Amino acid sequence: MVDYTALLPIGIVIATAAIVLLAGLFIEQKKILGYITLVGLLTSFGLVLKGWNLTATFEGAPFYGAIVVDPFSQIFNMIFLTVGVLVCISALKAYGDNRRQDEFYSMMLLATVGMMVVAMSKDLLALFIGFELASMSTYALAGFDKRDPKSIEAALKYFLIGGLSSALMVFGMSYIYGLTGSTNIDIIAAAFAADHTLVTTPAILLAMVMLIAGFGFKMAFVPFHMWAPDTYEGAPAIVSALLAAGSKKMGFAAAFRIFIVGLIAMKLDWYIAFMILAVLTMTVGNILAVVQTSVKRMLAYSSIAHAGYIAVVFVVVAYYPYAPALAVNHAVAGGLMHAFSHAIGKAAAFIAVGAITYMILSKGKVDDPNHISNYDGLGKRAPMTAFLFALLLCSLAGIPPLFGFTSKFVLFLATIEAGLLGLAIICVLNSALSVYYYAKVVMRMYWGEPKGEAFVESSTYTFVLAIAVIALIALFFAPGDLVYQWAETAAHAVTGV
Repeated sequence: MVDYTALLPIGIVIATAAIVLLAGLFIEQKKILGYITLVGLLTSFGLVLKGWNLTATFEGAPFYGAIVVDPFSQIFNMIFLTVGVLVCISALKAYGDNRRQDEFYSMMLLATVGMMVVAMSKDLLALFIGFELASMSTYALAGFDKRDPKSIEAALKYFLIGGLSSALMVFGMSYIYGLTGSTNIDIIAAAFAADHTLVTTPAILLAMVMLIAGFGFKMAFVPFHMWAPDTYEGAPAIVSALLAAGSKKMGFAAAFRIFIVGLIAMKLDWYIAFMILAVLTMTVGNILAVVQTSVKRMLAYSSIAHAGYIAVVFVVVAYYPYAPALAVNHAVAGGLMHAFSHAIGKAAAFIAVGAITYMILSKGKVDDPNHISNYDGLGKRAPMTAFLFALLLCSLAGIPPLFGFTSKFVLFLATIEAGLLGLAIICVLNSALSVYYYAKVVMRMYWGEPKGEAFVESSTYTFVLAIAVIALIALFFAPGDLVYQWAETAAHAVTGV
């Protein structure tokens, strides 16, 4: 007897999306829809947390093995729901008076559903459907501020590049199906393991190139990153939080399943590709972040650099058996932990930028509220927001006692354990470089000359930032390596070593 209660978390989010969308047709006071959304997300969050170690497969109708609930999918579901909760609470302030907030909440929920489907997928078709559901929703959300030309530009660029990346992905998937006769990732892995001649065919090499390029766009690897800074800068700040912290992690969830499970037989081929992509992405992302004068664009390039850190996981996995099995599990666990720490820190950082922009514009029109000069003296004008924002930047930089330090430490240490000392040094140097541009913002906030009187800080935004900071500190001090144990259990679910 199949236990479908494992699907309750995603079922609740789907039901909440339907309720919000339908209720929006009849309810005049639409702010209540935000609270309904929040209740749905928190309920689903609680169920995922309760069943973090759950393993459930669905081999019969109607799923036929296309999805699985395991610690790996649960940790990514936790990431998506955490980001959703932060974005939802922020939207209560950002769109509390907007007549279209029912559309915002329903699209945000559907995007979350798509991300959760991707995390649970063990079939290429289910994975692609989840990708498209999340993508279609986030395309619309990126252009939600229809009167802002930058928001429309962001949505258009995101849509065009997203469409191209989806085409590349499905093209690569079609070749894999043609070679193996299946879209199930486990069956694909078994087919390649059983017939080594398939590994050397031009078709599989072309499929691998197409998949790397498609996922490269989704995860904003250099040189597939061109859309990310413009989209993150032009989209509403809370939507940028959803994209950088949620949508990008969805790409990693899918790539982990496909490459580490399905295409592990070709690891010698994608080892070099991911080595180059990881080094390029973290280095170019950090260097370009240094020269930015827009804080929002700086966070966008910083997000690209963090994708480079997580890409190190693929390199370590492909290096096995030269790398010890323990190092492989440590690397995947570190990558999952860094995806989690970055999701919380980056989502809250973009929300902080949105809160600061709101306060700046409340004092009058300015040409570019995201320019770093507007942050001068923010520690005096908005002390609580500035303090929490500074702590979030410290977590992104990897400074203790925040979870960002823990995740980087585990990931970089695993790289050393694997015998990839040169790559570990590059990671550490890039992380050190990132401290410069994060510290630059903090210095402007506390040592810059204030340009006006004190702001009235939003309690809603401050509450969201406080939740994120408390979570990052609590995860750093989690008793008994609790988070690491979850991440390592999730890692074992995909590596099998």
